[in-house]
Amino acid sequence: MPSQNQAPLSVLEQKDAFVARHIGPSESEQQAMLAELGVADLDTLIEQTVPGAIQVKQPIDLADSRSEDEVLAYLKAVAAKNKINTSMIGMGYTDTIVPNVILRNVLENPGWYTAYTPYQPEVSQGRLEAILNFQTMILDLTGLDLANASLLDESTAAAEAMTLCKRMAKAKKANTFLVDKNVHPQNISVIQTRAEPLGYEVVVGDVTELLDQHEVFGVLVQYPGTYGDVNDYAELINKVHDKKALFCAAADIMSLVQLKSPGELGADIVFGSAQRFGVPMGYGGPHAAFFATRDAYKRSVPGRIIGVSVDTRGNKALRMAMQTREQHIRREKATSNICTAQVLLANMAGFYAVYHGPQGLKTIAGRINRLTTILAKGLQAKGVELVNESWFDTLSIQLDNADAVYQAALDAGINLRRIDDKQLGMTCDECTSRDTINQLWDLILGAGHGLDLDQIDAEIAASGETSYPASLIRESEILQHPVFNSYHSETEMLRYLKRLENKDISLTHSMIALGSCTMKLNATAEMIPVTWPEFGQLHPFAPIDQAQGYKQLIDELEEQLKAITGFDAVCMQPNSGAQGEYAGLLAIRKYHQSRGDAHRNICLIPTSAHGTNPASAALADMKVVLVACDSKGNVDVADLKEKAEQHKDELSCLMITYPSTHGVYEESIKEICQIVHDNGGQVYMDGANLNAQVAISQPAAIGADVSHMNLHKTFCIPHGGGGPGMGPIGIKAHLAPFVANHPVQSIEGPDPENGAVSAAPWGSASILPISWVYIALMGGNGLRKATELAILNANYMAKKLGEHFPVLYTGRNDRVAHECIIDIRPLKETSGITEEDVAKRLMDFGFHAPTMSFPVAGTLMIEPTESESKAELDRFIEAMAQIREEIGQVEDGDIDPENNPLKHAPHTLADLIDPAWDRPYSVAQGAFPVARLKESKVWPTVNRIDNVYGDRNLFCSCIPVEEYGE
Repeated sequence: MPSQNQAPLSVLEQKDAFVARHIGPSESEQQAMLAELGVADLDTLIEQTVPGAIQVKQPIDLADSRSEDEVLAYLKAVAAKNKINTSMIGMGYTDTIVPNVILRNVLENPGWYTAYTPYQPEVSQGRLEAILNFQTMILDLTGLDLANASLLDESTAAAEAMTLCKRMAKAKKANTFLVDKNVHPQNISVIQTRAEPLGYEVVVGDVTELLDQHEVFGVLVQYPGTYGDVNDYAELINKVHDKKALFCAAADIMSLVQLKSPGELGADIVFGSAQRFGVPMGYGGPHAAFFATRDAYKRSVPGRIIGVSVDTRGNKALRMAMQTREQHIRREKATSNICTAQVLLANMAGFYAVYHGPQGLKTIAGRINRLTTILAKGLQAKGVELVNESWFDTLSIQLDNADAVYQAALDAGINLRRIDDKQLGMTCDECTSRDTINQLWDLILGAGHGLDLDQIDAEIAASGETSYPASLIRESEILQHPVFNSYHSETEMLRYLKRLENKDISLTHSMIALGSCTMKLNATAEMIPVTWPEFGQLHPFAPIDQAQGYKQLIDELEEQLKAITGFDAVCMQPNSGAQGEYAGLLAIRKYHQSRGDAHRNICLIPTSAHGTNPASAALADMKVVLVACDSKGNVDVADLKEKAEQHKDELSCLMITYPSTHGVYEESIKEICQIVHDNGGQVYMDGANLNAQVAISQPAAIGADVSHMNLHKTFCIPHGGGGPGMGPIGIKAHLAPFVANHPVQSIEGPDPENGAVSAAPWGSASILPISWVYIALMGGNGLRKATELAILNANYMAKKLGEHFPVLYTGRNDRVAHECIIDIRPLKETSGITEEDVAKRLMDFGFHAPTMSFPVAGTLMIEPTESESKAELDRFIEAMAQIREEIGQVEDGDIDPENNPLKHAPHTLADLIDPAWDRPYSVAQGAFPVARLKESKVWPTVNRIDNVYGDRNLFCSCIPVEEYGE
């Protein structure tokens, strides 16, 4: 046979093939961009850009890149270590059936999970309609006036309810918040954690007895209670209102299908988890929390609200109402730091209601309640004592042999709730079967009990009795809007989902170059494990020996993150970046208290900081002192030193983002950290820009004591249209004892007395496999390459855009980090064109706008990420160059300053077919500004939306059907 030169097997295996798939530019494209920048290679670019003092000289201690098949096979073996029992633990988490049409077409669909928060509503109408459906559903079920577009989880929603009560109650001198003893323990813990720094007194007990003993600003009950009771609170609510306080109910969303709404009883705030509306338990999340209140409190509602407005043609259009949130308005006076919501999961819950409709939900709720009642009646017939006299889906029973029954149930594959050594709890759900009921009777009563399920069912039906007070039977209708009554066949539902998806721009269309948000590739291999049942069907409070796969996954991910950041420990509980800020500051606060330095409460924050920074500091009872930035956007070191020394006796910490919020590596960062440490403070590093540090520098080595890691940015968890997110914090050893623990499932490491900051012990655990897979696929060398390419792409973008627009800030050698800011303000002076006009015009080119007016008003902050090819970068640059030419035509007087393509952008199909078109430019110039758009065009479905109209005419539920045609 002829001889030939063959590559060795190690080369042919291509273990690191994924790295090249994650990174957008090919080798030849990289060389072309490097040549454009005038450097020979990536090493030279990094040396020119990143201060030598912070560079990591050794490779990070991570395994080499592995193939997709190898990584997924390993993770499948890890997942198999989780034991999936029938879960009857309850406590706010129940098993559910995810409709397959929603599973495949929403949860597993990048058209839904890669979209950004709908700040640019003209290209977000699909998502906005889905969220409006969710809000409408919540309004119907809670009986209140106003619902937001979801929060992080039920427990953090409980904390938000408390702070809203404090702000809005007329009992201004009161400082006590009453919490009923029948509230879920994780809710109580998060409330207590939130209240302590704010100085609120939280009293837990029987609120009907405690109310007369305290002056209160708010009262919270669970409806139904954690042990199953369903109580009529109408009389109590009147008493609370007599004391000029507000009444809150943590409600089970499925029970509200049958029960009188808390709003009808008089409640002021109703919140809860939407998890059981078709979202897997996932060992704790992500799950959307719902939050509803009265219209009078709309200006203080935490998070986002989707509202109805009109576009320039007068057509109905949706947008985020009052989208400048509290932390950006009130900053250090804010009582909420909410940034990420759980929009993807809220959409799933809303679609669950759309698919099933009111009758379908009534059938599901009725079946759950009937099975619970059959179980209860059977137990009562055999002399078992029920602790709760009323119920929807949960029973608590008194048994002398409770431990034995609990263990027998475990052996039989059923998880019950162990309340104490004499009481067990059991919660039925959508997945509970007749066999489950018979099995429970056998376990509790022994074989041969003689109970007949069908006979008991017939007796219940004949009696007509309900398992809860007759006064609480829901009489008001729910979900009467056509959207909940039109899509019950899978064909219609599939088309509806696709119709909405087609209205939005996501990463499936084009790059989303958002500064500070890192919208990089969310690879399919990373996403696949999320919907494995081994990860999805586990209750967060399942016995720890049933979650050994999760434990291994979390332990390994913590080790990966420690190797990347240099920290000694990681706390996984925070389920958003803002939650990470809050959790990290609480750890610093507790650390100072442990040393007798409770008086240390000054938090230094640069003026360029994101709004969540001062808001998080306020929630941690810290007083914000602002530090100036110089003309280049860097922290003014002299001002920092002066203020650190001025407040050295009270200095708690510095909050700083690195690279800076202005997109540059500050040369003085180590000096900045040392100044703070020399004056007794700690350094909190905001991890928003960690994508410019991975494998090149380390927050802990730079001088940070704690930092949150946005897994939904740097580590590939997708944005989901506004969430999910994860913001675990890395901490140095001296802070490790002071991070969050959990009252139900204790975590090794932190002080067991520490309270929780989120509902579940490990936050939104079911999305952690995404980041684990990303790191395993990339390996240490791949992660460094990703950071290098993020820096290369940003600098190429800055250089090419700099030929048309001023680049506001640069660092050493005129380089930027992973993002750049272009300044539109000078052009506004000469043409009247604003950054908003540029943002809307980009839609005509098929692009979502960059971050607008942050951190500097009148600018656009652009982050291309490492995942975009040079060809895609060039398409964006082409669009911006064309826009600059159009601005030039306005400046030169060739185009009317108010009647031009920028001011009228975006252009829609309605413009294309408008017979009355009378603008001084052609339809083709408006809708097809570059030739390539004639081959592939993303059409905004509405014209520019009137923000002022939307805020002045706040309407936050589905549009009445008769108005659709107007």
